[in-house]
Amino acid sequence: MDPITLAIEADISDATRSVVTAAAIEAGRVADEIIGTGPLPGTPEWEAEQSTDLPARRSLAWHLLSLRVQLAAGLDGLETVVVLRVQGATWATIGTSVGMSRQSAHERWGARSAAILDPVGDGLPEIVPNDNPA
Repeated sequence: MDPITLAIEADISDATRSVVTAAAIEAGRVADEIIGTGPLPGTPEWEAEQSTDLPARRSLAWHLLSLRVQLAAGLDGLETVVVLRVQGATWATIGTSVGMSRQSAHERWGARSAAILDPVGDGLPEIVPNDNPA
Protein backbone atom coordinates (compact mmCIF):
# COMPACT_ATOMS: atom_id res chain seq x y z
CA MET A 1 0.00 0.00 0.00
CA ASP A 2 1.14 3.52 -0.75
CA PRO A 3 2.50 5.15 2.45
CA ILE A 4 0.41 8.31 1.96
CA THR A 5 -2.75 6.27 1.52
CA LEU A 6 -1.81 4.27 4.62
CA ALA A 7 -1.25 7.47 6.59
CA ILE A 8 -4.65 8.79 5.56
CA GLU A 9 -6.62 5.57 6.02
CA ALA A 10 -4.96 3.87 9.01
CA ASP A 11 -7.13 3.34 12.08
CA ILE A 12 -5.63 5.60 14.74
CA SER A 13 -8.17 4.95 17.52
CA ASP A 14 -5.79 2.94 19.72
CA ALA A 15 -2.90 5.31 19.04
CA THR A 16 -5.03 8.30 19.99
CA ARG A 17 -6.08 6.68 23.27
CA SER A 18 -2.44 5.88 24.01
CA VAL A 19 -1.34 9.47 23.42
CA VAL A 20 -4.16 10.89 25.57
CA THR A 21 -3.38 8.40 28.35
CA ALA A 22 0.33 9.22 28.24
CA ALA A 23 -0.42 12.94 28.37
CA ALA A 24 -2.77 12.53 31.34
CA ILE A 25 -0.17 10.44 33.18
CA GLU A 26 2.44 13.09 32.52
CA ALA A 27 0.08 15.81 33.81
CA GLY A 28 -0.22 13.81 37.03
CA ARG A 29 3.54 13.45 37.28
CA VAL A 30 3.92 17.21 36.93
CA ALA A 31 1.29 17.75 39.62
CA ASP A 32 3.21 15.36 41.90
CA GLU A 33 6.36 17.35 41.25
CA ILE A 34 4.79 20.77 41.91
CA ILE A 35 2.14 20.07 44.57
CA GLY A 36 3.71 17.00 46.11
CA THR A 37 2.13 13.82 47.32
CA GLY A 38 2.21 14.48 51.04
CA PRO A 39 3.71 12.33 53.74
CA LEU A 40 3.61 8.56 53.57
CA PRO A 41 0.68 6.93 55.37
CA GLY A 42 1.53 5.77 58.86
CA THR A 43 4.35 8.26 59.40
CA PRO A 44 4.15 10.83 62.21
CA GLU A 45 3.83 13.60 59.59
CA TRP A 46 0.89 11.80 57.99
CA GLU A 47 -0.77 11.27 61.38
CA ALA A 48 -0.34 14.97 62.21
CA GLU A 49 -2.06 15.99 58.96
CA GLN A 50 -5.09 13.74 59.45
CA SER A 51 -6.80 16.18 61.80
CA THR A 52 -6.38 19.07 59.33
CA ASP A 53 -7.83 19.97 55.95
CA LEU A 54 -4.38 19.86 54.33
CA PRO A 55 -4.78 16.41 52.68
CA ALA A 56 -8.07 17.46 51.05
CA ARG A 57 -6.63 20.83 49.99
CA ARG A 58 -3.54 19.13 48.57
CA SER A 59 -5.69 16.71 46.59
CA LEU A 60 -7.86 19.53 45.26
CA ALA A 61 -4.77 21.55 44.30
CA TRP A 62 -3.21 18.48 42.64
CA HIS A 63 -6.29 17.96 40.47
CA LEU A 64 -6.62 21.66 39.63
CA LEU A 65 -2.99 21.76 38.50
CA SER A 66 -3.38 18.52 36.56
CA LEU A 67 -6.41 20.00 34.78
CA ARG A 68 -4.43 23.13 33.88
CA VAL A 69 -1.66 21.03 32.37
CA GLN A 70 -4.13 18.82 30.52
CA LEU A 71 -5.91 21.79 28.95
CA ALA A 72 -2.65 23.49 28.01
CA ALA A 73 -1.65 20.25 26.26
CA GLY A 74 -4.90 20.18 24.30
CA LEU A 75 -6.72 17.52 26.32
CA ASP A 76 -10.32 17.97 27.45
CA GLY A 77 -9.86 17.06 31.13
CA LEU A 78 -13.40 15.78 31.72
CA GLU A 79 -12.26 12.95 33.98
CA THR A 80 -10.33 15.38 36.16
CA VAL A 81 -13.30 17.76 36.27
CA VAL A 82 -15.49 14.88 37.47
CA VAL A 83 -13.02 14.14 40.28
CA LEU A 84 -12.89 17.84 41.18
CA ARG A 85 -16.68 17.98 41.38
CA VAL A 86 -16.76 14.88 43.59
CA GLN A 87 -14.21 16.61 45.84
CA GLY A 88 -16.57 19.58 46.11
CA ALA A 89 -14.82 22.02 43.78
CA THR A 90 -17.15 24.74 42.54
CA TRP A 91 -17.47 25.71 38.91
CA ALA A 92 -15.96 29.06 39.89
CA THR A 93 -12.84 27.36 41.31
CA ILE A 94 -12.51 25.06 38.31
CA GLY A 95 -12.99 27.95 35.89
CA THR A 96 -10.56 30.23 37.69
CA SER A 97 -7.88 27.54 37.70
CA VAL A 98 -7.97 27.28 33.91
CA GLY A 99 -8.50 30.96 33.12
CA MET A 100 -12.21 30.91 32.36
CA SER A 101 -15.35 32.06 34.08
CA ARG A 102 -17.58 29.89 36.23
CA GLN A 103 -20.18 29.98 33.49
CA SER A 104 -17.70 28.95 30.78
CA ALA A 105 -16.46 26.02 32.86
CA HIS A 106 -20.03 24.91 33.53
CA GLU A 107 -20.95 25.22 29.85
CA ARG A 108 -17.90 23.20 28.82
CA TRP A 109 -18.14 20.35 31.34
CA GLY A 110 -21.41 20.69 33.27
CA ALA A 111 -23.72 18.46 31.25
CA ARG A 112 -21.09 15.82 30.54
CA SER A 113 -19.92 15.60 34.15
CA ALA A 114 -23.54 15.45 35.37
CA ALA A 115 -24.18 12.58 32.95
CA ILE A 116 -21.32 10.67 34.58
CA LEU A 117 -22.13 11.58 38.19
CA ASP A 118 -25.92 11.29 37.83
CA PRO A 119 -26.54 8.92 34.91
CA VAL A 120 -30.29 8.59 35.56
CA GLY A 121 -30.76 12.34 35.92
CA ASP A 122 -32.77 12.23 39.12
CA GLY A 123 -30.16 13.75 41.42
CA LEU A 124 -29.59 10.44 43.17
CA PRO A 125 -26.58 8.16 42.86
CA GLU A 126 -27.05 5.09 40.72
CA ILE A 127 -28.18 2.08 42.70
CA VAL A 128 -26.60 -1.11 41.46
CA PRO A 129 -28.66 -4.19 42.30
CA ASN A 130 -26.96 -6.79 44.43
CA ASP A 131 -26.75 -9.86 42.21
CA ASN A 132 -25.41 -11.91 45.07
CA PRO A 133 -27.72 -11.38 48.07
CA ALA A 134 -26.51 -12.69 51.40
